[in-house]
Amino acid sequence: MRRNKYSLLRVISMIAFLLLWQAFSMLNKRVEIMNPNFMPGPYDIILTMLQYIREGTFFSSVGSSLQRVLKGFFIGSIIAMVLGYFMAKHPVIENILDPVFSAVGSIPTYAFMPLFIIWFGIGERTKIIMIVYSTALPLLTYIIQGIKSVDPILIRSAMSLGANELQVFFNVIIKSAMPHILTGMEVSLGLTFSALIVAEMMGADSGLGYIIVFSRNWFKVADMFMAMACIGILYSILKGILTLIKKRVLRWQMTSFDNAVE
Repeated sequence: MRRNKYSLLRVISMIAFLLLWQAFSMLNKRVEIMNPNFMPGPYDIILTMLQYIREGTFFSSVGSSLQRVLKGFFIGSIIAMVLGYFMAKHPVIENILDPVFSAVGSIPTYAFMPLFIIWFGIGERTKIIMIVYSTALPLLTYIIQGIKSVDPILIRSAMSLGANELQVFFNVIIKSAMPHILTGMEVSLGLTFSALIVAEMMGADSGLGYIIVFSRNWFKVADMFMAMACIGILYSILKGILTLIKKRVLRWQMTSFDNAVE
């Protein structure tokens, strides 16, 4: 009941924000607090989106950005999983790599973009590498913490029952570390989208970031708002999917907690 109440409150809050934004846009067109062309309302943004759909460029742009995000996020997660496992299980590897990752991780991701372009060019590969880099480093810390928090008794029990190392990894370590991993994926997702937009702003010919840059050059502010709104919607959808997975995967923890309280 309380969950439904808060969900309704969130929906009302978003609707109220959009209505206030639209009211300010309409007022601005009458009294010109600022240039009306530079402050479109939600209605103008919807009209712009419909225009892109009619021209056949909307879904291709969204599809390009979504494909890059999913590909980079997946590869980055796999790399972080493998590195995190070996660093958590082997102190020598952790002490060798951790100082390097800590030093590199303190540098903003976007500072590496010029170097990535010099090294790999301005093609699709550079964009994916940028997203992979932005995903893997933040997620790595959560994976290491999660694997280190696994109860050694669970691992020994599984091995005593005949489980091999691969089975222990997937059925014991990953499942036990899943709360940390999913939390890290939620954090990394926001950085992944930030990297996507920066990558598409530099040397792209498709995608939502490209629309922002192209619209900026021609002062098409409604187009910029439309692209930003789509980015926010895509991020919200993917984060919502991660949240649903997290609730489903961790349901056993909540059930155990409730039973313990009772």
